[in-house]
Amino acid sequence: MTLYYSLVFVLLVAEMALFMGLIVPMPFSVRRKIFTFISESKLVAKLQYGLKITFIFILILFIDSVNRVYRVQIELAAATDSNKGSAAIMGHERLEVQARKFYSQRNMYLCGFTLFLSLILNRTYIMILDVLRLEEKVKQYEGTDSNTKQSSKLAQAGEAGEIGTLRRQLEAKDRDIATLKKQSEGLQKEYHDLTEKYGATQPPAGTRKDK
Repeated sequence: MTLYYSLVFVLLVAEMALFMGLIVPMPFSVRRKIFTFISESKLVAKLQYGLKITFIFILILFIDSVNRVYRVQIELAAATDSNKGSAAIMGHERLEVQARKFYSQRNMYLCGFTLFLSLILNRTYIMILDVLRLEEKVKQYEGTDSNTKQSSKLAQAGEAGEIGTLRRQLEAKDRDIATLKKQSEGLQKEYHDLTEKYGATQPPAGTRKDK
């Protein structure tokens, strides 16, 4: 195996290990810290950029290996047709062509599985991020998150203060209404007293006619 195909094999093994790490069950807090570090780290971002370039080269190797498999298949068919008369020569050439076919197919499968697993890893990473966001929203709606609990306590304290202010304003208005009632009762009493005094000062109706 050449050097670049050995590197592709190492990358395939690393992808398999990374995939196993992604699907291992972990506590929510630990998983959130890990993925927060991965999504915010500049070093990881540079590594992802380098891997994208690497996968482009692996795609080129995959296309080249597919082309080699196709050419070896054609060469094997041509050698079989041209050497029907000499079985010994045909057997030697056929063995050599089959060996080349085996190596070409091995390289094709190696590059193909590496590219396919990279797509799976990318999709799995995105799905786990979506699940973490949904779990955070659920915890916020349920009030189980510490930040949400603290904010809810602050909101309750604010509501309690507002309720106390409104209650004091209502009591002040009740006092004003009671004061107005007392003033109204006093005015009504004075009005009745003045009416009685006025009626007492007026002469009887019959006396007024005689005059």
